[in-house]
Amino acid sequence: MTKQSLKSIILILAAGVSACGGGGSGSGSIVVPPTSPTPPPSPPSSTSCSLTNRQNFAASVLNEWYLFPETLPSALSPAGYNSVQAYIDALTATARGQGRDRNFTYATSIQEENAFFASGATAGFGVRFAYQGSRIFVIEAFEGAPALAAGIDRGTEILAIGTDSSNLVAVADILAAQGSAGISSALGPNTAGTQRVLRISDASGARNVTVAKADYNIEPLSSRYGAKIIDNGGGQRVGYINMRTFISTADNQLRAAFADFRAQGITNFVIDFRYNGGGLVSTAEVMGDLLAGNRFSSDIFSVTRFRASKASNNETKRFAPQAQSVSPVKIAFIATGATASASELVMASFVPYLGVNAALIGSNSYGKPVGQIALDLTACDDRIRVVAFAKENAAGQGDYYSGLAGTMRTTCAAADDITRPLGDPQEASLRTALDFVAGRSCTPIAVAQSAQRTSASTEQRIMLVPENGDRTPGALLVPDKGSIAQREVSGSF
Repeated sequence: MTKQSLKSIILILAAGVSACGGGGSGSGSIVVPPTSPTPPPSPPSSTSCSLTNRQNFAASVLNEWYLFPETLPSALSPAGYNSVQAYIDALTATARGQGRDRNFTYATSIQEENAFFASGATAGFGVRFAYQGSRIFVIEAFEGAPALAAGIDRGTEILAIGTDSSNLVAVADILAAQGSAGISSALGPNTAGTQRVLRISDASGARNVTVAKADYNIEPLSSRYGAKIIDNGGGQRVGYINMRTFISTADNQLRAAFADFRAQGITNFVIDFRYNGGGLVSTAEVMGDLLAGNRFSSDIFSVTRFRASKASNNETKRFAPQAQSVSPVKIAFIATGATASASELVMASFVPYLGVNAALIGSNSYGKPVGQIALDLTACDDRIRVVAFAKENAAGQGDYYSGLAGTMRTTCAAADDITRPLGDPQEASLRTALDFVAGRSCTPIAVAQSAQRTSASTEQRIMLVPENGDRTPGALLVPDKGSIAQREVSGSF
């Protein structure tokens, strides 16, 4: 396989974290859209998409490409496993137990995934949910989707869910009886037209709202707060980017935003990745290049390393400053436990160059320094995402499975304050980021926070602050078996 053909199948630096997707730990991907690569040996023909043949195809992909070949069983029959994913889970169980493959290797749909990465296409209400104790909150609402049009936005609490107003069930009761899986079930399937009545509470009080799921495209940068310039006092202006996911439609949005920053002489930045689980590798590189106005073309952005038998595919990506590139003096990266993969790649890549002037703000990131390639069994609409390479920065830092708090030289702890809109300078995480840019002191993120996770933890922990001021940790609501969008855009429904 040539280096060019491999580029066409390198898809993810993601944390797709449940048995069959659903980014329980910050999903997302580093992706270059595939161009019908040559698959590993002998995939089944279009007339033989039996479960066994599909499982054998998955096994052949892992045997050739898996980054941790020493962890694969020497022989494991697919008999007894009732799905392709169940067999993949069995094959990768050892690496998963070691925390190196937290369900990052999985089977998915070619067609559904291509549609998402091209435009963010999905179906749903158009919100992200987080739960804290017995409560569910909206932490973000997407433009052009049904929920926002119905008046549901960040900070809204969901009190009860029903198919109509006569059978509403309290969220606290659902969580007590069934856990978060019960909420996912109550919200219904991810198909356009699925309608629910939600009992909600926000600044306008409690009320019932009827909302139906619909097809929509997730904008990677919000039209409301995706890019702006913030007055930080004392004549200092700061460029702010809030990036939801790395998909191809972000590229031109980023170029336009950074062209404006450059024209206005902005040199200090806040990059808000707080729920960003990753995305296209090409888009991660675009963002890196747009932040590289003061980098040389010889400077290394990232290094990609495959297993020994595939070392000929190792690659070094160097910065390539663009016409729109800015020259950062300081960058504050806002993160939570839902921040993973391509987002972490961008953050880590600036540590060797900015040192203490590149800060991690909020809470520790998820920790995914490995990436996937994707190989397709086209006749069966099967795409196998297999962890195949590790990523590191110019200083060789890449072993951040417990998050970036131990890698970034400056960290500042802050909560995710859902009582204020994203992009509001008084929101806790953004306020702390602006304080860092201004040179004010902060409380570091406890690296011990990482040690408290189990090796195979898949939770996306966030220090959620709703209106009652509760600062106990929350987690994004993630279905066990979700859509592509729910894997890549954590907490989305």
